[in-house]
Amino acid sequence: MSNLLPDLQKFLNRIVFLRLVSLDSVEGLLSQVNTTNRTLLINNDNGINEVSIDEIISFFVIPFAYAADFQFDRVHLINTFNNTIVTDIPVENEPNGIAITPKGIQAYVANSGSNTVSVINTSSNTVIATIPVGDSPREIAILPNGTRAYVTNLVSHTVSVINTSSNTVIATIPIGNNTGPNGIAILPNGTRAYVTNLVSHTVSVINTSSNTVIATIPIGNNTGPNGIAILPNGTRAYIANLVSDTVSVINTSTNTVIATIPVGSLPDSIAITPNGTRAYVTHSNPGRVSVINTSTNTVIATILVSGSARGIDITPDGTRAYVANAGTGAADSSSIFVVNTSTNTEIATIPLPGSFSAIDIAILPGGFRAFFSSSNGAVGIINTTNNTFTTTIPGGFNLRGIAITPITF
Repeated sequence: MSNLLPDLQKFLNRIVFLRLVSLDSVEGLLSQVNTTNRTLLINNDNGINEVSIDEIISFFVIPFAYAADFQFDRVHLINTFNNTIVTDIPVENEPNGIAITPKGIQAYVANSGSNTVSVINTSSNTVIATIPVGDSPREIAILPNGTRAYVTNLVSHTVSVINTSSNTVIATIPIGNNTGPNGIAILPNGTRAYVTNLVSHTVSVINTSSNTVIATIPIGNNTGPNGIAILPNGTRAYIANLVSDTVSVINTSTNTVIATIPVGSLPDSIAITPNGTRAYVTHSNPGRVSVINTSTNTVIATILVSGSARGIDITPDGTRAYVANAGTGAADSSSIFVVNTSTNTEIATIPLPGSFSAIDIAILPGGFRAFFSSSNGAVGIINTTNNTFTTTIPGGFNLRGIAITPITF
């Protein structure tokens, strides 16, 4: 199939699954594309396999999942096709947030205990750079064109800007004394980054061309802005205020708060549907999910969760939201909570066995499985076609952020 050649070249050094005209299949690392004799080299447990491009009916790229092991200073690399840990990648102290470049080439890991960022090459899955940043780096956001990574430093009250080509810090942006920058999100056009400041109860706006703060937006006294998400069209940012039990809505043209929405106690994370019409807000205590209509900026539904709702992700088609419920601390109390986004009702509560305490969750680009991290050190997998818990991948202890490589680049 000659028309597959350009696509196969894009996915060099990624794990692929090939379906052949013989109805056999081959899975492994695509290590070489030879355009002269029209063959591929696939590396797997059986050695090096040469495959004729003309024998391939179809193929798909198998995403990697990366999970930060906060306790044991490593990142688990997971093959999402066979649900196994490929390797453990040593990083520095207390890895927390993870972000992957849009082309899937590099993963950036914030090491909050050593004040560094580890850079993982996703082809070799080795650390290729360790970058000193500010004190207690928390979250990382990457420009849509992949050229810069922005890192919030909670204790030093700065944002570090990393050039992703040289993997060096090219700017350290002061946010202000006693601000506590934590959450960060970037506009879809890449022109500005929005940073939530836990301590000063503000949001800082960074111009990504000049790498300077161009606005500081007051959210209100004792609000505790934390989680942040931006509409797909970039017109508004939604901020979960941990202390004041509200969500603030920022107009990104005027950089002003245009609405403050009461949502209930301890709002944590926010996810927005692909069409931008709804924002879903998790609450850790008591567990619930608030649904905001982004046209009217009002809560149109509140869905109770038995436990502590933490991370949330939405399927690529926007039809379902998956919520990581950390539970109550008792055995068998954690679950994955599934919301139908058309009716805003619970359609499944998927029980998790034993000492699971689900923290973060990420859905594969194809939408057919969800991977969640747990404070008990394991990664769990949900089959989203039938909403069942499928398997556990043993890890370490106290897993934090989880991120999945894109399929296309």
